[in-house]
Amino acid sequence: MEANEVQELQENAEHGSHESSLRPVAFTMSVVAVLVAVTTVLGHRTHTEAVLNQNQATDQWNEYQAHKIRSNDTALVSDLLTVVTIADKDAAQRIAKSYADHQAKWAGELKEDQDKAEALQTGVEHAEARANRFDLAEAMLEIGLVITSVTLLTHSRVYWYLGIVFSLLGIASAASVLFLK
Repeated sequence: MEANEVQELQENAEHGSHESSLRPVAFTMSVVAVLVAVTTVLGHRTHTEAVLNQNQATDQWNEYQAHKIRSNDTALVSDLLTVVTIADKDAAQRIAKSYADHQAKWAGELKEDQDKAEALQTGVEHAEARANRFDLAEAMLEIGLVITSVTLLTHSRVYWYLGIVFSLLGIASAASVLFLK
C-alpha cells in the first residue's frame, strides 16, 4: 500500500466519523422541516377561517343595518301619519297599527341580528389570534431550521442547540393556540 492510499483512507475515515456525528443534526432538521410545513398549513387555514368569518360578520352587520333602516323609515312614516290630516281616519289608523306591529316585530329581529353579528365578530378575533400564533410559530421554526443547518457548515454543535431552542419556541407558540379562549 502506498503512502497516498494510506492518507486517503485516513481522510475518508475522519470524514465518515464527521458524517455520523452530524446524523442527529440532519434528523433534527428533517423533523423541524416537517413541523414548519404543518404549521404553515395550519396558519393558512386559520387565516382563511378568519377571512370567511369576517365575511359572515359583514353580511350579518349589513342585514342588521338594512333592518335598522327599514325600522327607522317605518317610524318616520308612522310619525308623519300622526301629524298629517288624512280624510280617511280608519285607513290611517289601520296603517299606523300595521306599522306599530312591524316595529314590534323588528325590534326583536334587530336584537337577534346584532347578537349574531357580534358573535361572528368574536369568532373573527379568535381566528386572527390563532393565526398570529401560527405565524409566530412558523417564523421561529424556520429560524430554528436555518440555525440548525449552520451546524452542517461549521461542525459546531452550538448552532444545533440554538436551533433546537428556536424550534422549541416555535412549537410552544403553535401549542399555545390550544389555550386561547
